[in-house]
Amino acid sequence: MRLEHEFPPIYSSESRALILGSFPSVRSREQSFYYGHPQNRFWRLLARVCGEDMPVTIEEKKALCLSHGIALWDVIESCEIEGSSDSSIKNAAVNDLSVILDNCDIKQIFVNGGTAYKLFVKYQQKAIGRTAVRLPSTSPANAAWSFERLYGEWRIIEEYIDK
Repeated sequence: MRLEHEFPPIYSSESRALILGSFPSVRSREQSFYYGHPQNRFWRLLARVCGEDMPVTIEEKKALCLSHGIALWDVIESCEIEGSSDSSIKNAAVNDLSVILDNCDIKQIFVNGGTAYKLFVKYQQKAIGRTAVRLPSTSPANAAWSFERLYGEWRIIEEYIDK
């Protein structure tokens, strides 16, 4: 079954760093917002990178991104996927990143995880003429990476955001 990405990107004209995921998980699709699985470490990690408390509500999560110059979206606009498994993604159509890139002064694009990175390189890198920094996935499926180890890699974002 083909699924569509059903919620908009988070960005403002002040966004300087763009973080891309692959496609919303089942939990994220249920909540209509990014990184909705309670075991996903994305929000806890981003809060630490930004020097803020962990956001709980969708409004707090949006505010965290916007107040620190972070744009958030996914590589894929629609695809066939089994549950939340990135490895099952087929027949992907990608989001038009110009929506953000033409309206913000994005200094660096970051990609959350290997599958998102591969999709970005395959479908978007050449089209937009920009590269991305691959960061280790915050997914609970990436259990080999401790929170501290993830933080060590994700700290690179600090040089591109407002603190």
